[in-house]
Amino acid sequence: MKILITGAKGFVGKNLVENLKNIKDGKNRTRDLKIDEIFEYDIDTDPNLLDKFCKEADFVFNLAGVNRPKDQSEFMEGNFGFASTLLETLKKYQNNCPVMLSSSIQATLIGRYGESDYGKSKLAGEELFFNYSKETGAKVLIYRFPNLFGKWCRPNYNSAVATFCNNIANDLPIQVNDRNTKLELLYIDDLVEEMLDALEGKEHHCEFDELNTVEKQDGKYCFVPTTHQVTLGEIVDLLYSFNNQSKTLVVPEIPNNSFAKKFYSTYLSYLPKEKVAFPLKMNVDGRGSFTELLKSEKCGQVSINISKPGITKGQHWHNTKWEFFIVVAGHGLIQERKIGTDEVIEFEVSGDKIEAIHMLPGYTHNIINLSETENLVTVMWANESFDPNKPDTFFEEV
Repeated sequence: MKILITGAKGFVGKNLVENLKNIKDGKNRTRDLKIDEIFEYDIDTDPNLLDKFCKEADFVFNLAGVNRPKDQSEFMEGNFGFASTLLETLKKYQNNCPVMLSSSIQATLIGRYGESDYGKSKLAGEELFFNYSKETGAKVLIYRFPNLFGKWCRPNYNSAVATFCNNIANDLPIQVNDRNTKLELLYIDDLVEEMLDALEGKEHHCEFDELNTVEKQDGKYCFVPTTHQVTLGEIVDLLYSFNNQSKTLVVPEIPNNSFAKKFYSTYLSYLPKEKVAFPLKMNVDGRGSFTELLKSEKCGQVSINISKPGITKGQHWHNTKWEFFIVVAGHGLIQERKIGTDEVIEFEVSGDKIEAIHMLPGYTHNIINLSETENLVTVMWANESFDPNKPDTFFEEV
């Protein structure tokens, strides 16, 4: 299969191209697709190549468009004019391969979009594609995308989300006029997955009831099933919590497929070099060190403990708190004794055979470095973050 992507250097185009390359090069084997060539076309591509690409393409993604022109008339020229050229070139070579059009929810021309030249140009492009399908019999897939977000989206251009991510990541000010303004957001990876579905002939169809998307198998439009309804206030609050993570060590809740999970990944892609790495507070004494790595509100915390040769650490117990000790380097011994008894259970541990050992509630426990020359390095996970006001930690030797 040979695939043509117009607007290949744009936000959507770049993400789609790189993921198609992963399939083409055998790095992504989750899709039943064989890609022979990827034709990338953008504003700086030799226009003569469009003939070759349109002659040979088996599928076309038309992502080219104008978002921020110097003059409003450029919307129609860029969004409708190029689409006309593309379709005429396909007709020139009698290539009736499937063609996808990247349109916008603004093409509904409803509400604040009613006088939008951008929306009018997108609507004109849609009608052009529908007429092309009637004339040639070619399959057209028209997507009305809402606001997009994700890695590589250009800040200070046409995405408030990208601008907020960039500014907060770089400690720059932002302006929010109304925290209650609600946005429908589509994550770039969800969009790309839908594009791959389309290549496999599994695109999702819908109709539009004003601004509402109604899934319909025979609908004339296509859509991405997963979007997120979020207010500007929620977006900003999340971003500031992400930005504070290096200070608090608290990772926000990021349930699978949630907006927060996708948004955190988006935010990280805007970090400047000086924020990619950040120091951790090492609590150092003559025995070694103890360093908290990550905390969460509901899933405890992770720490790294380093014990010098011959050192014993721990010698305490908890009522409710429990932990995993995971030795990743060195050679040691973990001992646990149930409070009120003399019975001790022991586990010899080594970085050569990594295993997780429960520190049981109601058992005093320790960890001993058996080596005379090497440090003992232990990853420790506790089911709750340490609370100095309620430490639930009581000294008692094993």
